[in-house]
Amino acid sequence: MRAMNTQRRIVYCHCAYAQVVPADVKQDVLRRLTESGTSFDAVADLCEMAARRDPWLEGVACQGPTQIVACYPRAVKWLFSSAGAPLPEHGIRILNMRTEAAEAIAAALETAEDVDA
Repeated sequence: MRAMNTQRRIVYCHCAYAQVVPADVKQDVLRRLTESGTSFDAVADLCEMAARRDPWLEGVACQGPTQIVACYPRAVKWLFSSAGAPLPEHGIRILNMRTEAAEAIAAALETAEDVDA
């Protein structure tokens, strides 16, 4: 596997509390990220962080190009907004582990194109 793109920040959500993402997809994506050697931030659950209005989310929202590996893009955007850290219109790419296979997510992480969700 090629090295994953390191020019963007990558945030991986393990969706630990909602348990709505298939466990095999989460584990495979996390394994691929770890094996790639790419730097990434892993969080237990973005939903829980948004409920606590965790200030870390604001840092993600204003840092620049970011790929977020979680669930539905509309849900991720809403979570950040509800936490007082709305995501910008451009520079954010949200990859959906609920609907995409781990292989597709890994391939998307390898690309440098700026796809806005």
